[in-house]
Amino acid sequence: MSTPTLLEKKFYVHPKALVESDDIGDHTRVWAFAHVMKGSRIGADCNIGDHAFVESGVRLGNNVTVKNGVSIWQGVEIGNDVFLGPNCVFTNDPNPRAYIKKTGDSLVSTRVRTRATVGANATIVCGITIGQYAFIGAGTVVIRDVPDFAMMVGNPARQIGWMCVCATKLPTSSVSKSVSSLTCSSCGSLFTLAADRTLALKTPR
Repeated sequence: MSTPTLLEKKFYVHPKALVESDDIGDHTRVWAFAHVMKGSRIGADCNIGDHAFVESGVRLGNNVTVKNGVSIWQGVEIGNDVFLGPNCVFTNDPNPRAYIKKTGDSLVSTRVRTRATVGANATIVCGITIGQYAFIGAGTVVIRDVPDFAMMVGNPARQIGWMCVCATKLPTSSVSKSVSSLTCSSCGSLFTLAADRTLALKTPR
């Protein structure tokens, strides 16, 4: 069986978008003035908004929402079901100079795990991992790894709580320094909060 051409694949490209990659999953939509470079890999059911830029080497999972004005640079890997808010910023060089050109292994990778949210105008400094279901508030500047389910705000980012899978902030008023249980007031999901401040979902989804 021959490999399908770009035009034979079942995804939508707006007439004013520039799509150079042929590695795009079914039912993905690429809207006006977006640029998807050759060598990037986009999963199925993604939505890439106006004026977004996806550089060569980027990996997007399935069902990723990339809102307007988001730039995703080489070395950034985005998991399934991730939401990237309008104009959020990724980087891949911790100490850039215009006169020092870096490519490939000289760039620093960043990972956003499954079902995390990055809010509008947030800045993600390279070399970190944002955990699954983490929630990065609008305008937050993230300079360190973010735990699973953590809710982060501010510059630099600080954790102000935990977020449920249903995007409701979890109640933490009864949390002690020992192992604790948390229950979502909205959907009833149960979590275990360990002494090392890691949160785990007790009812798998």
